[in-house]
Parts: sequence; C-alpha cells; structure tokens
Amino acid sequence: MATQPAPTLALDLRVERFPYHQPFRISGHVFTETALLVAELSDGTHVGRGEGAGVYYLGDDIDHMLGEAMRAREAIEGGATRGDLQHLLPPGGARNALDCAFWDLEAKQQGRPVWDLAGLDPPKALRSTLTLGADDPEVMAKAALAIDPQAPVKVKLTGDLADDIARVSAIRAARPDAWIGVDANQGYDIRTLADLLPVLVEMRVAQLEQPAPRGREADLDGVKRPLPFVADESALSLADTASLVGRFDVVNIKLDKCGGLTEGLAIARQARTLGLDVMVGNMMGTSLSMAPAYLVGQLCDIVDLDGPTFLARDRDPGVEYRGGMIHCPAGIWGG
Repeated sequence: MATQPAPTLALDLRVERFPYHQPFRISGHVFTETALLVAELSDGTHVGRGEGAGVYYLGDDIDHMLGEAMRAREAIEGGATRGDLQHLLPPGGARNALDCAFWDLEAKQQGRPVWDLAGLDPPKALRSTLTLGADDPEVMAKAALAIDPQAPVKVKLTGDLADDIARVSAIRAARPDAWIGVDANQGYDIRTLADLLPVLVEMRVAQLEQPAPRGREADLDGVKRPLPFVADESALSLADTASLVGRFDVVNIKLDKCGGLTEGLAIARQARTLGLDVMVGNMMGTSLSMAPAYLVGQLCDIVDLDGPTFLARDRDPGVEYRGGMIHCPAGIWGG
C-alpha cells in the first residue's frame, strides 16, 4: 500500500504583549513588558503551539523573530519537518516558537505527551528560583522577605561593585538560610570580579552567573572559581557548549537562546558528557514558554523558571508556584 503523504500544515503567527507588574532591572537594561511571537501549526485536526521571547542582547526582538518565522513559513507549509527546522533557521526566538509548536503538534497527532516523545521520564515538580530585580538594597531585602520562603533566591546585579555588595549583604541578612545565586549579566571584568568573589564566598552565595561579557570568555582562563561560574550569555547554543569547559562549571540553557526544545535537550545531554552541571532558565515568557523548558528542567541541577511571576497576567491554565516548586499541569502544552 502506498505511503500517505504528510498532512499539509498551516502556520499562524501573531504577536502578543504581556506587561510586567513593575519595571524589572538588570545590568544595563530595564524591562516593562515581554513581546512574544506565538506560532500555531495546524494539520486541519490538531493544533500545536509555541512562543518565543527572543534574545534582547542579540537584537532578536519581536520584529526580528516575526521576520525569521515568516521566512520559514513557505518551507513549513510545504512539508518541512521539525528536523528540517534546525537547518532552516538559526538559534533564536523564532525557531524556539516553531520548534515547540512542532513538538506540541506531534504529541497531539500521536496521542503521546512530549516527555514521552523526547525519551524522558514522567515530569515531576521542580524547585525553582525566584528572581529579585536590581534595586536599592533595602528594597531588595524587603522583596526577599515577601517571596515564597521555601524558594531559592536569584539576585540580579548591575556591575556596580559597591552597590552589588550592599545588595547581596542586605538579602543575606534578610534571608540567612536561603539558597542565593547571583547573576551579573556580563557586568564585571577581571579586576572588579577579583573584588567581588571574596564577598560572595563570605555571603555563602551558591553560584555566580555570567560574570564577564560574552566574547571575553578567555579572560576567565586561569581564574580560580571559589564558587561555581554559570555560563548564560556565553552559552547560546549547542555549538558553544564544549568551549565552556575550564572556564565555567554550569551551562544555563534557555530555549530562546538555543532555538527550541530539540536543541535544549541536546545541550543538556552533551553538557553532562563534558562534566558540566546543567541549569535551565528563561527569557521572561508566559507559561507557554515555561512548559517546554520544564521538560529540560527534568535533566537539570538548577531551575530558574519564574518568568510568569513578573507578568501582570499569564495564560490560563498556567504553571503554579508553591512550596518553592514549579508545577506544570499537562494541559498547558505538550500533554
């Protein structure tokens, strides 16, 4: 009997904007909303969804994502597969939205959840950090007391040494027993980093994320790491992973950076073979972004999937945060 051709797919693309409760500050940037590219793939019976928030420091904004997705539309509607997508588009928010839409569609077509299609165990709730945007130290200390007392705390720094030391000190005083990690967002150089590290050790900080600018990774050669260094902006895709060894201890996987769940899972698995620990993060999307990242989180040591907590509204249904954990109901995506 002749093989039936794959059903023709229709791709719908739209832009959705989600404002924040309040401005969110990191090193060099202040954010007030997340603009998302939402992709829906339909075979006429089933619809798969995905969203991309892009990578702000690479110019991968909403206009760029929409243009990239439009560029791939003809190929996708002409029969391109999820595997083909890895060559049609480079890593980034557009490929993330499309890749996740493909996974969701495949799950619905086959009647199997994405975790099963991906060769994972049934997903479990994960302990997730909650992030404090950079602010005055006393404001951040109050914020640290206001969040879930069981959640690990991630602290955004700005690169101003004196202010950052005051921030970390105030938060540690407010939360003496909390797991605290800090994110420098490329804000330090080797000289200022040498002054920061002893303070982080004294304050029992668990990890330092992206201490130096992307492109200056060689500056870290020979630097003693008294606490784990996490690569974020220095670890965009699978191609970057091997170069992290010896300079970083942990790779932070974000689906918007690497271009989707397909590559995110590949990075997690390669990192393990290289002796790196694995973290999953996010670019401040809704629960539709957190759901596929939650599957990567099943392979990770550290989970930072708190994006929806910054939004004035989220999707319904959405992920849930309680008891220091993120819970992701199957009905959000990929179930």
